[in-house]
This record gives sequence, structure tokens and C-alpha cells, in this order.
Amino acid sequence: MAAIIEYDERKTNERPGVRAVHRGARMSAYKAREVLDLIRNKPVGEARTILQFCERGAADEIGKVLDSAVANAGNNNDIPPEELFVASCYADEGPTMKRWRPRARGRATRIRKRTCHITIIVGRYTQTELDAIRDRLAAKGRTAASPSAERARRVARSRGKGAAAEETPEESTEVEETEVEEIVIDEVVSEESADETSADENAVEEATAEATPSDDAAEAADEDAETEEKDD
Repeated sequence: MAAIIEYDERKTNERPGVRAVHRGARMSAYKAREVLDLIRNKPVGEARTILQFCERGAADEIGKVLDSAVANAGNNNDIPPEELFVASCYADEGPTMKRWRPRARGRATRIRKRTCHITIIVGRYTQTELDAIRDRLAAKGRTAASPSAERARRVARSRGKGAAAEETPEESTEVEETEVEEIVIDEVVSEESADETSADENAVEEATAEATPSDDAAEAADEDAETEEKDD
């Protein structure tokens, strides 16, 4: 079954929507059209994702034009990006710059540097279409969050990570200070215990010295005993 393609018979400058035009893009219209066919009639968020992962070089320029059209819709008509879709997009041929390259036998070959004009028109979904899209996303378990809300959520998450990273060195510093205090206390306690041990040893030596008679007293006692034996 052949696909049915609907064409808009109105002129390009009469099509409704907010547009952005990039004139004189340094690429051929054919290369731009290959990428524009991928995002036509797509929501803005989906179109951005397609352009982000597209491997063609024209996707970068077309992405900038799409962002410009969305910005125009937001600034001039106060339309949120989640309500926009790519209503129309096309590439017209621009002026071709001609260059020459020397070849054999004095001949020259023409080099054509082609340009194109890229136009993207974004339209706004009707309320019925928006309700249908939201119901379809709700059935899939997803929600249509606005890019601004997503960005605010990412910023809050990054700020939370930064605050946690800032608090971590302080906690480690407090732990190090506590360890230093414990080490100092242990050293003081060990010095006090050493002083007490030395005092106990001195007291024991004194008591032993008092309890044990001196050598002179022992010799005197021996002499007295010998004199007593001689007298007997």
C-alpha cells in the first residue's frame, strides 16, 4: 500500500507559524533536505533529539535554525516549547560560488561551492491535540515536562552535589581534629601513668631500704656477737 503524502499548496511565505531562516548555508540543498525530512511534523523535543544523534554534518546547522524558531515563538508569541511542532521545513538553493582547479594539458575544471537557504516553521498544537498527546504519554507512564522545568531540576541536582562536596572536606577536617585531640590526650595520659609508675618504684625502693639493714649495722652486730663468745 502506497503512503499518502499531503502537500501544502500555499506559498511558503503564506504558511502559518513562527519561522527562522538561515540564508547562505555552506552546503547543498540536497544535503539539507535529507536531514529536514527526518524532523518534519515532529514535536520540537523529538526533533531536537533526532538532530542531536544524526550523523550528517547538516544536522548541526539545522539544529541552530530550529532553536532560533523556538526562541522566536517563545519571545514574540509567548508559546511554550512543549506545545510546538515542526509544521514545515525546506531548503532552497542559494547562489553557487564558482572556483577553478588546474588540470592536465593547460585545462581547468570548475568547482561548484553550493549554498542553500534553510527555513523552519514551527506551529502550535491545538488543545485537542495536546490532550491526546498527554493521554498517550500518561498511558506509557511518562509525563511531558517542559525544558525549563527539566533544566531547573538538573541545576538543583548539581547544586545539591556541590553542597555535599563542600560539606565533605569540613567533616573530614573535624574528624582529623578529633583524632589529633585523642592522640594528645593519649600522650598526656601515658606521661601521667609513666610519672605514677616512677613514683611507685621510688616508694618501693625506699621501703626496701628501710626494711633491709645496712652493711655497717650487720658488721657491728657480727663483732658484738664475736666479743660475747670470747667473754664466755
